[in-house]
Amino acid sequence: MVTCSGCGAKVFIPGDIPPLHSTPCPRCGHPVMMPLRIKNYELRDKIGSGGMGTVYRAFDLLLERSVAVKLMKRELVSDAKALKRFTHEAKICASLNHTNIIHIYVFDEWEGLPYIVMELADQGSLDSKIEKLGRLSELEVLDIGIKIASALDLMWKHKLLHRDVKPGNILFNYDNEPKLVDFGLARKVDGTLEFEEAVWATPYYVAPERVKRENETFLSDMYSLGGTLYHALTGHVPFEAPTIEELLAAHVQTPLTPPHLVVPEITLPTSEAIVKAMAKNPEDRFQSYDEFIMALHAARSQLLVKKYAQPAEIKRKPKWLPF
Repeated sequence: MVTCSGCGAKVFIPGDIPPLHSTPCPRCGHPVMMPLRIKNYELRDKIGSGGMGTVYRAFDLLLERSVAVKLMKRELVSDAKALKRFTHEAKICASLNHTNIIHIYVFDEWEGLPYIVMELADQGSLDSKIEKLGRLSELEVLDIGIKIASALDLMWKHKLLHRDVKPGNILFNYDNEPKLVDFGLARKVDGTLEFEEAVWATPYYVAPERVKRENETFLSDMYSLGGTLYHALTGHVPFEAPTIEELLAAHVQTPLTPPHLVVPEITLPTSEAIVKAMAKNPEDRFQSYDEFIMALHAARSQLLVKKYAQPAEIKRKPKWLPF
């Protein structure tokens, strides 16, 4: 018997269904997966799939806790470059310790398949939130921006660049805490950049200097974070175009429409912080994550003051009242 993650019903799965394959729940139709035991991890439900592997919700039978297991796709195991990138992702992420960076617990191999055991963040991505809600509240976007900027700041202090900051790479855990994930494109600042890697980035959020094949710094990640926050705040990507080539050209040439001109209720401090983070010239952006975070904090404070402050003139109680 397996518990359906859709409705919680106990479902009997026929024995002829192989592990990791699913059958519809007879009550709600949600896919119910035949579990797979990998050492002390029981893979119970598929969370999502990417280019390198598939992520499963799992249970650590030894420590009795829920985790995520990323299992590399079998067809990629013989690809030396793919295997190197999968291992690279695990090593980079495991070298960082930050609340808003997904934690790596184990990197191992099972029947020839490499896998990564990591912290569970299964409450959807920022991308899925935007798709569901249209756009997020300004306060929530500022909070996400402050936390992810802090995570990127730690990476920069370790001389690392993420190089693929986007809504799909920000996941949320049960406590709604944002977690930066997918370090497959991350590299050391002084590392060698392979040519084919240079075009591996999401074109909606890529920095102009990357488009022009110029030097990348933390300011490139900052631009991508700015674009991510822009999308979450307005419900629109910073630039739209019919082709990828035109979209990339827009990052270099087309002036950015400030968020408050897209959605009038967005406050000016928030809009200005995002516009500065997305300046075409890296020298015109915030010159440190501390500056960016301070601007986001200032915008957050002014937003809260505007929302909750008492009127300037408070009527005094008449002197004759006994209370």
